[in-house]
Amino acid sequence: MSDLFGENKEVQTGRPLADKLRPTTLDEVVGQDHLLNAEGPLRRMLKADWLASLIFWGPPGSGKTTIARLLAKEIDLHFEQISAVFSGVADLRKVFEAAKMRKQNGKGTLLFVDEIHRFNRSQQDGFLPFVEDGTITLVGATTENPSFELNGALLSRCQVLVLERHNETSLKPLLERSEKMEGRKIPLTEEAIEFLYQLADGDGRFFLNMVEVIFKTGVELLSKDQLSTVISKRAPSYDKDREGHYNLISALHKSLRGSDVDAALYWFSRMIDGGEDPLYLARRLVRFAVEDIGMADPQALIQANAAKDAYQFLGSPEGDLAIAQSVIYLATAPKSNAAYIATKTALRSAKKNGSFMPPKHILNAPTSMMKDLGYGKGYSYDHDSDDGFSGANYFPDDMPRQEYYKPVERGFERDIAKRLDYWSRLRNKRSQEGNSE
Repeated sequence: MSDLFGENKEVQTGRPLADKLRPTTLDEVVGQDHLLNAEGPLRRMLKADWLASLIFWGPPGSGKTTIARLLAKEIDLHFEQISAVFSGVADLRKVFEAAKMRKQNGKGTLLFVDEIHRFNRSQQDGFLPFVEDGTITLVGATTENPSFELNGALLSRCQVLVLERHNETSLKPLLERSEKMEGRKIPLTEEAIEFLYQLADGDGRFFLNMVEVIFKTGVELLSKDQLSTVISKRAPSYDKDREGHYNLISALHKSLRGSDVDAALYWFSRMIDGGEDPLYLARRLVRFAVEDIGMADPQALIQANAAKDAYQFLGSPEGDLAIAQSVIYLATAPKSNAAYIATKTALRSAKKNGSFMPPKHILNAPTSMMKDLGYGKGYSYDHDSDDGFSGANYFPDDMPRQEYYKPVERGFERDIAKRLDYWSRLRNKRSQEGNSE
């Protein structure tokens, strides 16, 4: 008697559930409709009985290997699979020689390279002539951003297609197929099933592995709490030296800038849960305090540094809370990049006008010769004026006055703006008084 996909029960015995339920046609693939619907790029290629070399970029368990295998079947190509983790130059030579022989015999080859980003630049270059002359149709799979990890020359010869992580909508059909194969409902409450979708974290293969464990060990209806004792949580998809790292720190930084304290705490927690170095996060928060808050709340830098010091004193996990407190403070603080912009603008001005001498009246004159040259002559000691402000010019004589710092009407900078406006009016008044004398 045949099962769901036409294989004998004996053949199915011993195979993991994820392998038993591996789609045998593209119509059975779930979660990638944007690629496989009637207007999707893969369907358009197949309709033309042609397949470009491709790079599949997507998270683990999204179906990269399965789709590649089915594409080869659709257009009658020999399917050859290698992994960049376990293969070297000698292995590639054998694959290319075999593909040449097939081509001479009228049979094409689809070479699927898993983790293609693991090949170094020269190894990636080795694919180019065989892709160009049609010896192979290359389908590379990567979980990393191809823009950063693959040669430009290889990318120019391939189309990059993005595979999406699974969600509840695409995981439901996998659960239904599993239940059909088992001939019974999964022994979970509705709440536990919802929790199971969350535990999968977008990975279809891991989801089916969990379903298999539950079918084999769950003899009674399991609640959400009981489910946690049967299966373990999937390790978060996070690589501290690759794109996931930069995506999450970008999300944290922009959530802070957008004053969304809850989102900021979420991304902070994602990185901590993924094993990020808390001191790296503390350093980024110090940077944020000076770049995006600045003088709108001068306490922000003190708080960020205090969190860093507290973590170094306490360590994890107690010190993590100090950094979380800093996240909350920075997210809820008034924002201003006025100091950042002022510094950048002043730096450009300094590079442009870097040879001008300071005006002589603000130079010290420790020798008689320097006094004779006018150093310090006419200097107005600000504390001697009634309002503590002389209004003197401190820019070079050959450079017109500049305005770099423009405080915003938020937080402490609102008060600074009032002071600057007051001093500007006094400066103009002193200047007019000087011109009238």
